[in-house]
Amino acid sequence: MITRQPPRILPANEGAATSLTHAGRGPGFAEGIVNPPVWRASTILFDNLAALDAAIASPDKGLYYGRRGTPTQWALEDALTGMEPGAAGTKLFASGVAAIATALLAVVKTGDHVLVTDSAYEPTRLFADQMLKKFGVETSYFDPTIAAGIEALIRPNTAAILLESPGSLSFEIQDVPAITTIARAGNIVTILDNTWATPLRLQPLALGCDISIQALTKYIGGHSDLMMGSATATQALWPHLKTASYRLGHTVSADDASLALRGLRTLSLRLDRQEASGLSVARWLEAHPAVDRVWHPALPSHPGHAIWQRDFTGATGLFSFVLKQGRRADTAALIDDLAHFGIGFSWGGYESLALPVDLPSVRSVTTTPVPGPIIRLSIGLEDPADLIADLDAGLARYSAQFTA
Repeated sequence: MITRQPPRILPANEGAATSLTHAGRGPGFAEGIVNPPVWRASTILFDNLAALDAAIASPDKGLYYGRRGTPTQWALEDALTGMEPGAAGTKLFASGVAAIATALLAVVKTGDHVLVTDSAYEPTRLFADQMLKKFGVETSYFDPTIAAGIEALIRPNTAAILLESPGSLSFEIQDVPAITTIARAGNIVTILDNTWATPLRLQPLALGCDISIQALTKYIGGHSDLMMGSATATQALWPHLKTASYRLGHTVSADDASLALRGLRTLSLRLDRQEASGLSVARWLEAHPAVDRVWHPALPSHPGHAIWQRDFTGATGLFSFVLKQGRRADTAALIDDLAHFGIGFSWGGYESLALPVDLPSVRSVTTTPVPGPIIRLSIGLEDPADLIADLDAGLARYSAQFTA
């Protein structure tokens, strides 16, 4: 019977590309094959009663039942765990939203209070406002730039703080160490949605967080053909996360886990290219006469740039820019005829995307006055010169509406 080995923790002196090449390829996963095979399973057969009883006594030691995973899912889980210093384990989910929801359910109970950054992903807000409320858990939102000021918002029944840095629409950078220091003093769990940065650019557990979330749909998958999320926890929180995942029946297919593993191998290369291309486009936009501002944490003009430099090791390809005039309906002149940008949700694939953003509709305690519409860009693997030329033509179409 196949047994599961402890995850390989990536050596501190090993480069990211080297680590991602070898992660999740240990004994029990591949056995001499370069890529772990796709193990599809529901029922697992045991040789005899003794083997069945041994599996019941230690269901996580090896193959037990398909919902608890096969070597394909284990390889991905262990690869993700190895990317996060201080992690004890990782669970996989059908989406990033499912990962966030399960992480919260793992640490709250009726009567508790949760603090959520006002820049959180909209489905996160909906889960808190609708589902957690039904379970008797109250949610309060806070300014993402509050830093140590969050202490004033903590109540005796505050059980968790949910962070997202940067926010995926307006890209505020949170002072994670300041918040986690206060949270740990109050025995409050901190959860960070790390989808923008991935562990290659930010390591939340090393900054004091208890659970690190990713929508693997995005940069890990990298090809816009995968829906999956992950939650990686410290030793103290791992039993709670694992139990909640099992009780809620979460699982992912071996085929999807294999796609995520394939994406993981090229993550370092793709992020480097998308970071460089994204910065080229962002700098060009910052100088464009139709653009009021660019929200990209790696730009010195960004309000959170100093914290980004302190905590992050790099950027990725997602950012927003604000136009100087107009309304949402006017943005059709800009985005409808773009040749190299698709119009759609998500990000992190190899293709570039452009999406108008309605910020006020997803905020409750902060306001960001802007003179015109907000456009979010996900920069893919195209040549940045082609993307800039495309945007230049689009911005000319947009501006022409106000001069005719």
